[in-house]
Amino acid sequence: MLLVRGWQTLSGSINVSGSKNAALPLIAAALFFKKATLRNVPDISDVRTLLAIVRSVGAKAEFENNVLRIETGDMKKETMDLALVSKIRASIMLVPAFLKAFWSVDIPYPGGCNIGKRPIDVFVNGFLEIGYVGTSSDSGVSLSGKPKEGDVEFSAGFAVTATESLILANVLRKGKTRIFLSAIEPHVICLVDFLNAHGAKISVGYDHTIEIEGVESLASDAEGTVISDYIESGTFVVLAALAAKDFVDVKNARIIDLHAFLSKCKEAGVRYEQLPNDTLRVYRSIDQLKPLRVQTNVFPGFPTDLQSPFVILMTQAEGVSRIEEIVYESRLNWLVEIEKMKGHPAILNPNTALIFGKTHLRGATVSSWDLRAGVAMILAGLVATGETRITNVEYIERGYEDIIGKIRSLGAVIEKIDAAA
Repeated sequence: MLLVRGWQTLSGSINVSGSKNAALPLIAAALFFKKATLRNVPDISDVRTLLAIVRSVGAKAEFENNVLRIETGDMKKETMDLALVSKIRASIMLVPAFLKAFWSVDIPYPGGCNIGKRPIDVFVNGFLEIGYVGTSSDSGVSLSGKPKEGDVEFSAGFAVTATESLILANVLRKGKTRIFLSAIEPHVICLVDFLNAHGAKISVGYDHTIEIEGVESLASDAEGTVISDYIESGTFVVLAALAAKDFVDVKNARIIDLHAFLSKCKEAGVRYEQLPNDTLRVYRSIDQLKPLRVQTNVFPGFPTDLQSPFVILMTQAEGVSRIEEIVYESRLNWLVEIEKMKGHPAILNPNTALIFGKTHLRGATVSSWDLRAGVAMILAGLVATGETRITNVEYIERGYEDIIGKIRSLGAVIEKIDAAA
């Protein structure tokens, strides 16, 4: 459980860590090489869990000071830790490497955050399109065989994990692959750049089409760097706007990936400026916020992963804001936690909510519904009166490296306590 003391003002600078969403597919890609070194890998529980799965099949993985070294060697399917596979959704991205090594994969349905069921039909159908045989159900996925030769094309339905997995599945397949309606989020491009740097031939179009010309082999050794996390950056922008004494500097901010988000922040009255070296200086703006209509979308639209932090910003705006979540079902359900803090959200339907402000939030015991909503509750606790206790903090630890230490370095009083305290 986390304890957050409210009515705090913060100052200083904060460094953005490597992106969870970029690190996980790069780890999956590393299994296509004899040796791979990845830098700027965030030390988070999702990475640790994925590495435990990798080790369970016999690969070596050394992880220290955000540097990961992997050696594949002779991997064995029989020793795969299926209990760990079922814990995180990212495990499904290991399927292309496992199919290449084992020619068959049987894994339980992957888990993840409580943001609604995320079907894997697009993922499975893509593998069937290129020649594998198999089935999927609520209990798991079964695939086997070898990829066919020749040209293929299919849709990824803008699904990020499916896009990344199908890129990996086709990079060594003989023939050309065209994936329509691909996700082109920054972490997808990070994967493409990593593979292209080591012999792949992949191109990305602005119409969300990814084309892959299969190659016979990739380099034996690979090196890459995980991009910094623009979702973490956006979260810290909200943090600074709400709780800075004067301003907070957000370093390694990936400003290039935040245009849709920053545009809405500016429209809402958040004051910031761009400094050299990819740094955002964000000024205290809590007393001048305006209500907005915000609709999440696929990249380069407003990120669904920044919906919940932005909602906290809107609780402090004078007027009624409208939040439309079109990417994931059930992702607005976390708003019941805001009600516990005397906020005034109204869920109109599974995809739309109104936020009535300005609300003087009050400390309460609340829960982390998912990774992003959990951090949103930290933001709410910082601007609330009294103390806020946050349960289910394991969700937060899945995706943010030392988030508590970072916020504490700005002067916040936030600590992990025993749930019984």
